[in-house]
Amino acid sequence: MKQHLRALAGTFAVTVVAATLAAPASAQPNDRVQAGVLNCDVSAGLGLIVGSQKEVTCQFLPADKSSPREVYVGVINKLGIDIGATTKGQMVWNVFAPTSRPVAALAGDYIGAGAEATVAVGLGANALVGGNNRTVALQPVSIQAQEGLNVAAGVTELRLRAVK
Repeated sequence: MKQHLRALAGTFAVTVVAATLAAPASAQPNDRVQAGVLNCDVSAGLGLIVGSQKEVTCQFLPADKSSPREVYVGVINKLGIDIGATTKGQMVWNVFAPTSRPVAALAGDYIGAGAEATVAVGLGANALVGGNNRTVALQPVSIQAQEGLNVAAGVTELRLRAVK
């Protein structure tokens, strides 16, 4: 059974990676530019079959190196299949936003599709839209890294608030 779950998780992970890498670069609306990178540390958690909730601490690194880094805290919720447990992990997104972006503009709610598979070390991807008037898009820059035994797919919600 355990080998079957590992094989299933491995196949799922390869599918997630292929789908993420195959997404066209033109998927970003023309009125958005790459504003920087959002790097989030995700707390350990337990999948509760129909969903999960994990705390996040994030740092936004603006593309404009003269702009200050911004810190955010929040939660990432998953609704859908989520079975297993994971240790803490890390997620990294390219941030696409309008050319004029106020400080702390990433605060808000994001929603999108997400998928992950973990057997010892795992992979996942979550493409999200939201933030300030739903004008910010978060596109996976690298695949989520975590450890544990988990399979998840469904709707992902990220809620961020700025740390002053």
